[in-house]
Amino acid sequence: MANWVRISSRSIGNHIRKRMNQGFIGSAVDINKSSGSSSALHGGRTVCDRNRRYLNSLPWNRATLFWFQRFKSTVAEKQQDSFLSSDTDDDQLSLDFPGGKVSYTSDMNFISESSQTRVPCYRVLDDDGELIKDTDFQQVSKEAAVKMYSKMVNLQIMDTIFYEAQRQGRISFYLTSAGEEAINIASAAALTEQDIILPQYREPGVLLWRGFTLQEFADQCFGNKADYGKGRQMPIHYGSKKHNFFTISSPIATQLPQAAGIAYSLKMDNKKACVVSYIGDGGTSEGDFHAGLNFAAVMEAPVIFFCRNNGWAISTNVWEQFRSDGIVVKGRAYGIRSIRVDGNDALAVYTAVSAAREMAVNEQRPILIEALTYRVGHHSTSDDSTKYRQSDEIVYWKNARNPVNRFRNWVQSNGWWSDQQETQLRSSVRKQVIISLIGLDIHNLHFFSDT
Repeated sequence: MANWVRISSRSIGNHIRKRMNQGFIGSAVDINKSSGSSSALHGGRTVCDRNRRYLNSLPWNRATLFWFQRFKSTVAEKQQDSFLSSDTDDDQLSLDFPGGKVSYTSDMNFISESSQTRVPCYRVLDDDGELIKDTDFQQVSKEAAVKMYSKMVNLQIMDTIFYEAQRQGRISFYLTSAGEEAINIASAAALTEQDIILPQYREPGVLLWRGFTLQEFADQCFGNKADYGKGRQMPIHYGSKKHNFFTISSPIATQLPQAAGIAYSLKMDNKKACVVSYIGDGGTSEGDFHAGLNFAAVMEAPVIFFCRNNGWAISTNVWEQFRSDGIVVKGRAYGIRSIRVDGNDALAVYTAVSAAREMAVNEQRPILIEALTYRVGHHSTSDDSTKYRQSDEIVYWKNARNPVNRFRNWVQSNGWWSDQQETQLRSSVRKQVIISLIGLDIHNLHFFSDT
């Protein structure tokens, strides 16, 4: 005799009942159109009356779960059908296995551990902020470009002053996004407000772009009464339901399987939105990275996995983490379309995320983006990166490969920005950050260095 097990989650049960009303279960419920009643095929128990009100609770077991039908594959299914077919037209040279036909050969060949060449990196601007000849990119209006640059400056100054505040003992912990400002702002600019963000901990710029104020950032870092988490989280663990930004959590990569599940729920509800989940290169060594990607691929969930490959997982260099060609090649192993992009090129990031979002939403598929960048700052205020990398390396990336300066050069070359605007912006933002952080009168700004 089967043992019945009830699902304790009200939300799951309610969602299932809602779907039954909408015909989601398919053959599991027999709809009597003439009487307007519904009955479960199992035992003929009545499920709801004419007014679609439930009369009895449903019994739950594994068999019950098989009543529910997954969404049929969209474009990805057609590609999968082609992939599962034999590579040869001669059926005599192929064998049928679970998963499709596979051609066979009498020659023993192992798949190479790596390709001869690395996957190229998509970029639009060179290191001086000039457009690369014949480049293909998403056009950005003057208003959008100026806003993107202004927010990059906001993030840069906020990081600098908050970091100094931690060093002065005003807050207990901080973590900067120095060197990764383009990833933060450009990726956020390419999304819509309906898209759901599951961050790691180096994406405050995404929240900044969506309207989270400097005061709200300061409140969270202080953990004061205005903090939405009421001081229950350590600093930099931001979150905002209003801005569709899940609260940051410290455990690495746990957000990736969650993102796949949330994306699948968007698909179930026919939402024209996607989920974007960020992860660092170090997080790809976690089991949740692989579970999240595989789950999203199998369920064809509209989610963008955005990996910041900044070269260092705290003190571990990428070459000591894995032997593969970075992160982008891992997507193909799970059947996920992938791209490698220059993370210090705001236009390239904006273009790549715009295209990825369109594919994720319209084709209902996951996308993997690997953004090559560099973490200019220490991993956090608990770290001293000069202990494991050369100071010259840091200075080079801070000056020669700076994403903020690079984007400014392009914006200014279009006649959309001037030195006077630059001075006014930095002065204004600096005052706003300090006042929001400690409430000082503007005459006392000398406590912090010029930015």
